[in-house]
Amino acid sequence: MIFTAAASLEEAQAFYRSQKDQVIAAGRNPEHVVIMPGVMPIVGRTREEAKALWKELNTLVDIENGLRQLSLRFSMDLSQYPLDGPVPEVPLGEGNQSRVKLMTDMAKRENLTLRELAAIAAGSRGHRVIVGTAEDIVDDFELWLNEGGADGFNIMPAIMSEQLDLFVELVIPELRRRGLFRDDYEFATLRENLGLPVV
Repeated sequence: MIFTAAASLEEAQAFYRSQKDQVIAAGRNPEHVVIMPGVMPIVGRTREEAKALWKELNTLVDIENGLRQLSLRFSMDLSQYPLDGPVPEVPLGEGNQSRVKLMTDMAKRENLTLRELAAIAAGSRGHRVIVGTAEDIVDDFELWLNEGGADGFNIMPAIMSEQLDLFVELVIPELRRRGLFRDDYEFATLRENLGLPVV
């Protein structure tokens, strides 16, 4: 199982293909490697409710902590830049290049300020956030599954247990309705339930 982070479907597809190709090149079955991007779903009964919660959560984030995280990740001191200005250009060097690229690409794509990116870094740990109803979240999951971006997802609730409870109450039934999530577990181990061989 590979836990990963991807900000866009295109990025996820490229990573997915590269990993599966490496497995094939090694003479192994690509279906025996499960790729699961981390996702933080912000679930609401309405889109407005979900957006309001996401906005509220971002006001509660310690921006200084977010800046420290970004500075460490980007290998540069970001405290010298204006918080409400654009995210500065970050030269890619050694280290965690994929996560740096993921975050800087997101900042450009969504026109985020440094403050907004720091809030996301502190709140979602750099993983993708989906804000919306159960249907919105399942639409997104279904697209990524059907288009070769993931085999499944590592769900990272923003608030325990409130958001986890809402995910179970609202999202799981929608996943089941679309045939994307099982009704019962057939086996006793995670490995077997993921369709991976017992070694």
